[in-house]
Amino acid sequence: MQELLVISGKGGTGKTSIAAALAALAEDKVLADCDVDAADLHLLLRPEVESVNEFYGSNKAVIDAGRCTGCGRCMEVCRFGAITKAAPVAGEENSAYGSRGSIFQVDSLSCEGCGVCTLTCQAGAITMKPNLAGYWYISETPYGPLVHAQLGLAEDNSGKLVTKVRQEARRLAEENKARLIITDGPPGIGCPVISSLTGVTLALVVTEPTVAGWHDLERVVKLAGHFKVPLAVCINKYDLAPEKSREIEAYCYEQGLTIAGKIPFDADVARALVNAVPLTACSQGAAANAVKAMWDSLLVQLGRVGK
Repeated sequence: MQELLVISGKGGTGKTSIAAALAALAEDKVLADCDVDAADLHLLLRPEVESVNEFYGSNKAVIDAGRCTGCGRCMEVCRFGAITKAAPVAGEENSAYGSRGSIFQVDSLSCEGCGVCTLTCQAGAITMKPNLAGYWYISETPYGPLVHAQLGLAEDNSGKLVTKVRQEARRLAEENKARLIITDGPPGIGCPVISSLTGVTLALVVTEPTVAGWHDLERVVKLAGHFKVPLAVCINKYDLAPEKSREIEAYCYEQGLTIAGKIPFDADVARALVNAVPLTACSQGAAANAVKAMWDSLLVQLGRVGK
């Protein structure tokens, strides 16, 4: 089983559009969207959700109103300001009336789950409980099964959720005897990207002919080099700034990177997005043909690195 990851050093390069276009071309595959903070691959693949599963991130503090003595020590030691005095809220499980008349509540968005409050509470009124941070899904699409997820607003542990998405994609691939997993990864070089990148067969980095695009391409190249992940590069909308594209090509050659594709600007891409379908499923234009040629190049490179 091989894993092709589509990533970019910055947002807005066309990464998801290209991932969806490749998904429409590939056969015998499972699809995954590891951009759990802002998942949007499903917008182009039109999935029918088959299972919804809860994802629990880090633990959060919860105050037991019946055991709280109102000493206020927890509020004093919380360096994140997550424990405060506030008016009581009916049915609010993480607020407590102290015996001295004080009211304490935990702001789950501010709580970092460090657990210091539990160590200082002599009454044992504070416990750490798993926090429902989002959901992950298994869906069926016209282009194959898709594993995707959505992290809740202001929730953490996105790297852990990415790992879960990858695990489920591998499980599905094994069950279906699929030979390839195509993953739409997150942009940037942070924790979610690292969780998406490690151990993949090949990563396709989508860049654009701008100063920012080149700068962030360099960061991704360094990150992939650290984890010894083979890279290929796609220059999207290359013809909008030919000189900058040539500079990026020269950089890639210096680094020994394969330029798998150069995608021209094409109004068909916008039309495909408006109609919520992958480019290669609805167009025979210049950009679609360039993606198809890039897919042939990626198959060759996957065959080389997969040996």
